[in-house]
Amino acid sequence: MIDVVVVDDEPLIRAGLRQVLDAADDIKTAAAVPVEEAVAAIGETQPQVVLLDCCTTDAPLVSTGLGRLTVVPAVCVLSRSADPRYAALALASGAAGYVLKSTDPGRLPPLVRFLADGWTMMSAEVSHAVVTGFLDHARREPDAALISRLTRREHDVLVLLAGGLSNADIARRLHLGHGTVKDHVSTILAKLEVTGRIQAALHAERAGLLPRDSAR
Repeated sequence: MIDVVVVDDEPLIRAGLRQVLDAADDIKTAAAVPVEEAVAAIGETQPQVVLLDCCTTDAPLVSTGLGRLTVVPAVCVLSRSADPRYAALALASGAAGYVLKSTDPGRLPPLVRFLADGWTMMSAEVSHAVVTGFLDHARREPDAALISRLTRREHDVLVLLAGGLSNADIARRLHLGHGTVKDHVSTILAKLEVTGRIQAALHAERAGLLPRDSAR
């Protein structure tokens, strides 16, 4: 039997979640409480899963209280917001899940089972954005490391180069001699460990140096 504690300041939400969970043969709502009673209820019942409304003003206190428990349950944040920044923040704070309150009630029991088995769960509306953001960051790190080798002037030249400007155009824009720009471009390619302007431009784009419309 999977014991669950529901934490929400709205009695109607607590009652609805309890009804859905208790309809499953292998799940029991050990407690359904407002936020001020959460830590005590969780400590007393020792649930495997906690469903926590992130909109409660004292939710951070619940997180702190959970950190003092010997056995910390899997906490799934319930939210009305599909903003991936909130989901990422919840996961970074130790939550095992981030689920929208608009989720079909029939999906709640399977979700609780996965959480109890150690899975991380997110609503589909936010999971793609969170994963995409993580991958974008991972891809940018090596490019940013290469870009950091450039001087300020080389950085300026790279941005204009990546924007499609010729050496002559860059020279006019930065008030430099044509030969000076040519030398800068050669140095940039060497520092970025590439052999051509297109590859250098790709590094600049992946490092986030270009507006999206300029990178197309």
